[in-house]
Amino acid sequence: MNSLTQQNYTAFIGIDWADAKHDFCLQPTNSEQREFGQFPHTVNGIEDWALSMHQRFGGTIAVALELAKGPIVYALQKYDFFILFPVNPTTLAKYRQAFKPSRAKDDPTDAEYALELLVHHRDVLNPLRPQSAQMRTLLYLVEQRRRLVGDKTRFTNRLRNTLKQYYPQALDWFADIDTIVFCDFLTRWPTLLQVKRARKASLEAFFSEHNVRFPKLIETRINSIKNAEPLTRDVAVITAHHLQAEILVNLLRVTLQSLDRYDKEIAAIAPTLPDYALFSTLPGAGALLAPRLLVAFGEQRDRFKGADEFQKYAGIAPVTERSGKKSWVHWRWQCPTFLRQTVVEWAAQTINKSYWAGAFYRQQREKGCPRQTAIRALAFKWMRILFRCWQTRTPYDESRYLNALRRRGSPLLKQLGETASNKT
Repeated sequence: MNSLTQQNYTAFIGIDWADAKHDFCLQPTNSEQREFGQFPHTVNGIEDWALSMHQRFGGTIAVALELAKGPIVYALQKYDFFILFPVNPTTLAKYRQAFKPSRAKDDPTDAEYALELLVHHRDVLNPLRPQSAQMRTLLYLVEQRRRLVGDKTRFTNRLRNTLKQYYPQALDWFADIDTIVFCDFLTRWPTLLQVKRARKASLEAFFSEHNVRFPKLIETRINSIKNAEPLTRDVAVITAHHLQAEILVNLLRVTLQSLDRYDKEIAAIAPTLPDYALFSTLPGAGALLAPRLLVAFGEQRDRFKGADEFQKYAGIAPVTERSGKKSWVHWRWQCPTFLRQTVVEWAAQTINKSYWAGAFYRQQREKGCPRQTAIRALAFKWMRILFRCWQTRTPYDESRYLNALRRRGSPLLKQLGETASNKT
């Protein structure tokens, strides 16, 4: 058991957080008396409340709340006399429902339930132990970058749909629209009429300035532009969608520039962390997924007792439910979404970059598994390997793993041999 859960506390506090104020319920050690209170969500309000708790109880105070990160968590982490115990919101909701089947909810009552979980079930709660500032910075950066990728996808989808309404030829002239060159092209020539009026020399200069160095490709585009016929001549359609396209291009441009900024920040921080070499050499990791895998495992190797705990936490371990004679398996519904997304996205990249991973994926597909199910099964297998590498600080070695499969007489190795013989 973690020493932070065993140490003596002078008081226990449960907090129900909100945007403007926070309700709390406290119980001093060696007392059954409970008190309710409230403090505002302001810098001075949190400061005054925290110092008053320390002045009253002294020592170390245990605090339970439904967050592992957020403004109130960041504020309370400043005080070394608080030990924070995050409580899963679902756990608290189920605990409340056990005593109130009507599902009635009240902030002070939720604070008391958080307190009860802290007092009576502290052994199953993990205290919040912040990692190094560099690791936490990298974690925030890769999470924020991934959200920007989602924004980019939304903007490009909307832009593609907008162009189909009045200017579909632009989509044919460029293979990818999530690029600066495409944004610059639409900014300069936002309608078909305008680009058809452009001189050949202007178009050639534009493509040259944007590092399009294939004369045949440039010539093909220019000929297509000159021969293009408008989809519609309706002024209402063109005017409205032209404006929408301009706005979406501006949003997309800012997003692409922001992604580039994040990439530079991540590239500067990730290599400075001790474990980066363990993940940067993994097949398919690259500059984008290696930092995400690094923060997925983190620095605290005592967080998980074994690979199975990490697999469950990451949400890639299937869940089995049994009731009477019935039994069914489904994927885990509650887990850190970004973590699961990271390991699954990386596993998909290894299919054509790792010999055994590709064979395992094909094996799963031949059994009738859908693509995503096969990738999750591969991620499950990969996490056992990576967990071992992480625990022992040993870089992954493909040949070493294949030798281990051979020693165990793995059926997968037999399939690998059959695949190789078929190729020859």
